[in-house]
Amino acid sequence: MFWCHQAIPLLQRGRSASITLSHVQISCLLANAFFCTFPHRNASKPTAEYHSYPSINFSSLFGKPSHRKIQKLKAIMHYFRVVTDEGLRSRAPECTARPEPVHVRPQVDFAAKVVGGGVLDSGLVQEEILFLLHPELIVSRLFTQELADDECLIVTGMQRFSLYEGYSDAFQWAGPYDSLCRDEWKRLKRRIVAIDALHFRDPKQQFHMDAIERELNKAYCGFKCSGKHQEPDIATGKWGCGAFNGDPQLKGLRTTINIYFHQKQTVWVSIKPFQVFPLTI
Repeated sequence: MFWCHQAIPLLQRGRSASITLSHVQISCLLANAFFCTFPHRNASKPTAEYHSYPSINFSSLFGKPSHRKIQKLKAIMHYFRVVTDEGLRSRAPECTARPEPVHVRPQVDFAAKVVGGGVLDSGLVQEEILFLLHPELIVSRLFTQELADDECLIVTGMQRFSLYEGYSDAFQWAGPYDSLCRDEWKRLKRRIVAIDALHFRDPKQQFHMDAIERELNKAYCGFKCSGKHQEPDIATGKWGCGAFNGDPQLKGLRTTINIYFHQKQTVWVSIKPFQVFPLTI
């Protein structure tokens, strides 16, 4: 049973803070979001109380139907099926000793400044797909304010529930995914680092020094992680390219600088064409 004796604190800009929730608590909060029971989160006017926070109610997914929304709902409904079915949970495999070089590394979420981007609407690129494969990430939209230029969001212990194929309009939910490797706190060995890149409507703007410094600082913040535990590796890719019009060479140089500064061993993942390869400096 889920008991909550006080309001969940908010993660506000300019303040370092952490929130710990159990998987059961997250499932209860997401069930409320599915049934749109957070009325104060529907208003988006600048004068609204939560105007600088993401939407959390699922109402946009229930509007005008589309292929994208149908595939999103397949992933979400599979999540609810698993968390409400004791039999499915009990049959999940235990962690083995075999190495999982990508999945145990912190993975970079190519985030929007409003975490989750368009996951509850029609958006369906890297961040939205990440949130659909790990629906527990969606709960972060309930309490995470827009990220400032020197902030990142770190999420540890979320479970992946789904497989997928394709990207954007070609995205398809492809069935269940099972992996339950846990750390010494019994948290799932998954960590997401959300860092939002600037959206350059004019690509030339990214070569201005203020934009370069901003993106370097943002990547530094994300690659540094918590600073309390040494994280030797990280998985990333063409952060801020694609829809945000980032220059791959410039972004790659920023990533290389941060890899060198933090002495990270890095897995670089490219989708088009799909490639995974280590990068050590």
